[in-house]
Amino acid sequence: MSAPHTIARALDQAKALGLARLDAQQLLSHLLQKSRTWVITHADEAMPAALIDDWHTQLSRRAAGTPLAYLLGFKEFYGIALDVSADVLVPRPETETLVDWALSCLRGGVTQPRVLDLGTGSGAIALAVQQAYMSAQVWATDASAPALIVAQNNAKRLHLPIKFALGDWWQAVCGLRFDLILSNPPYIAEGDPHLDALQHEPAQALTSGPEGLNALRHLIAHAPAHLTEGGWLLMEHGYNQANAVTQGLQMKGFRAIETRHDLANLPRCTGGQWLSAITSTSKPQAPSP
Repeated sequence: MSAPHTIARALDQAKALGLARLDAQQLLSHLLQKSRTWVITHADEAMPAALIDDWHTQLSRRAAGTPLAYLLGFKEFYGIALDVSADVLVPRPETETLVDWALSCLRGGVTQPRVLDLGTGSGAIALAVQQAYMSAQVWATDASAPALIVAQNNAKRLHLPIKFALGDWWQAVCGLRFDLILSNPPYIAEGDPHLDALQHEPAQALTSGPEGLNALRHLIAHAPAHLTEGGWLLMEHGYNQANAVTQGLQMKGFRAIETRHDLANLPRCTGGQWLSAITSTSKPQAPSP
């Protein structure tokens, strides 16, 4: 008679495949519908025979690089448990820097600020802002219909009144203006070697041209037509793109331009305020003869 397939044996299998112990514990917790504490304290417990094949499948997918969030079906962001799927980018902790900055811009501003999250994906940014600032009127857009469904389902489950629109960047909000525009657009350069580690996530949410700057430049170019006077545009970008984004904002005439750093102290978000009456792009009048 073969030895029972215990929790300890399952964790050993994960270790042999090079999986982090925390990942393995979370996978087992999800599969068994038990807490991680239960998994840790019941090492000698036998695995249900009906779940062993599923466990091996999960191990293989994680070892092949499938993000843990896709296997679990959720990811925590800004204290919110978000449903995620392979249709959306997995929310990253560094994006919380953008949310922190957004909330600081909203405090002390208009009573019911209009906020736009462009390229919302799972809805992470929009939902975090709405939950923390309930008086805000938040819109969220995405060019991907499957991604927008994920975001809408998250909003419904969390009972948050986000307004969603399907469309490519500004197309979804034609004619509307906002007090605050946020975006975590694709910003990885095409052909970047780091893409190999991200092959399971949607490419359209990752890459944007040979320098990774196409989407960022597009956002800057068209933001003034969608901002109220004194409104803010805040964007996440790659650690080496702050200077390029700053220059783009300066050339367009934004003021109070600033870059915020993430928890790893890397330049992660850059933004500015739109004040059209004093825009630096205005040409000086020639002196009268």
